[in-house]
Order: sequence, then C-alpha cells, then structure tokens
Amino acid sequence: MAGVIVFDGVCALCSRWVRFLLRVDRQERYRFAVMQGTHGRVLLRQHGLDPDDPLSFLLLEDGRAWTDTDAIVRVLVGLGGPWRLAVVLRAVPRRLRDRAYRALARNRYRWFGRQDGCFLPSAEQARRFLA
Repeated sequence: MAGVIVFDGVCALCSRWVRFLLRVDRQERYRFAVMQGTHGRVLLRQHGLDPDDPLSFLLLEDGRAWTDTDAIVRVLVGLGGPWRLAVVLRAVPRRLRDRAYRALARNRYRWFGRQDGCFLPSAEQARRFLA
C-alpha cells in the first residue's frame, strides 16, 4: 500500500517538494493529499495536527504516522537509490532537526512564497492525489 503525504498545497516550497517526488518516485510509492482539502484536513485532525495552522509534515505509511524530519527522512530513504543516504540525517538529534524544520515551516510563505491556489497535478499525476 502506498504511503500518503499530506502537504500544504498553497506553499510554493511544499508544492516543489511534491513535484520533486512525482518526478523521482518512479515506483509510485507515495500518494498525496493537500491539507486544504477534505482528506488532508481529516488526516491532520486524526493525527493531532491543526489543519488551520499546519506546521508539520505528515506521512502515513504502514499503519503509522510520521511527522516533521522523521517523515522527510523516511520519504527520502523510501525513494531508494542514492536517496537512501538521507538516513545519515538521523545521526543529528531529532530535537535539533525538528527545531530547524519548525523554523522553516513557520517562515515558508515569507521565504519561498505562497500560491493563490493549490498545486494542480497533470491528468496523469492526478490519480496519485486524494480528492
């Protein structure tokens, strides 16, 4: 079963991250849900995250939920190939990794921009998105 990544569809950085994953995830290991959509909001709430103040990245995979840098590292390692080297990031204490991630999340619109609407996948990519 594919993992589900819940992302901020109006965040320019988050949308670039999803486009990157669509390009390199040739095994289609991941599906996507925008946090502004019904599925994304429900998934965030189910895992104790505020869909109106999303400062966390959420990955659901193998019946478990991962957030923040643990989720990012898991996604990268899951891509296989040279991306598996991202596992070395786990050597950095999670508290420090997540502190840096939270700073990025709080400033993502200011540093990378905000889009007027959610990321729109191509017709071929759309099947990997939860409505």
